[in-house]
Amino acid sequence: MQATITLSYSDEKTAQAITNAVSPDNHKTPPNLTIKTYRNDNTVITEITAKEKLATFIATIDDLLFSASTAEKTLQAVKQK
Repeated sequence: MQATITLSYSDEKTAQAITNAVSPDNHKTPPNLTIKTYRNDNTVITEITAKEKLATFIATIDDLLFSASTAEKTLQAVKQK
């Protein structure tokens, strides 16, 4: 199973902040699961590959989107101050 999640932002600084926020997940994966997150201009791209367990694959995508959403909300709160 493979998925590519692409998140676009208005500027490179925001995209880099989101990349940094979700990148630690690149290193904490169970066997048979790989996650690679990188930035390309204003876009954050995450590639997820799972060789087993659909539930793990779906949970990984859910965790990634939750982490990105939390980072986005944090950035918005900081910008408002």
